[in-house]
Amino acid sequence: MFFVHTFSSVESGVLMAMALDRDVAICCPLWHSSILSIPAVVTAGSLVLTRGVLLESPFSLLVRRLPFCQRCLLSHSYCEHMAVVKLACGDATVSVIYSLFVAFVVVGVDVLIISMSYAMILQAILSLPSTDARLKAFRTCASHLCVILSFYIAALFMFLTHPFGHNVPHHVYIPVANLYLLGPPMLNPIVYGVQTKQIRERVLRIFQQKGI
Repeated sequence: MFFVHTFSSVESGVLMAMALDRDVAICCPLWHSSILSIPAVVTAGSLVLTRGVLLESPFSLLVRRLPFCQRCLLSHSYCEHMAVVKLACGDATVSVIYSLFVAFVVVGVDVLIISMSYAMILQAILSLPSTDARLKAFRTCASHLCVILSFYIAALFMFLTHPFGHNVPHHVYIPVANLYLLGPPMLNPIVYGVQTKQIRERVLRIFQQKGI
């Protein structure tokens, strides 16, 4: 449970950091290397990891305090905090409130920063005089936006389903939960690989050799 939720928080922070990177790359291209130096990147990564560890650690501690009076059989394919809390036979109000707090802090802050970054990026792109330059800038951000949408749509569905979506059937919720956990890492090599010319040409060459 600790590692699943911590790595999910870190992944959200990485998507936020990538949005800031694109913001600097498009809005301040000449200052990119000086603003996002190696120490700055290491510091940002350390802060994202520390945030994930500090916010997600209480999940395991809160679950340990709950009484479980029935068979503890999860319907999930992994140990998700709220799924475990639902198996408890005692008062789990604190766990539910803290879970919602963490979800809105992590996702809310990251989505807000990502939205502000892309608003500035869009403004900078639309001010470019050349159509080719605008298209190139849009292509640079398209892959990142695809990964963001696949991650946050599934994340918001999961976070809001537990307290508000009691009628959502398991055969709908569980695949979405798996998509939230596995979707972005599986899409990353595809999305970013398509954007890389050398990888794209190599894959096309392999298909051509096999006559596909």
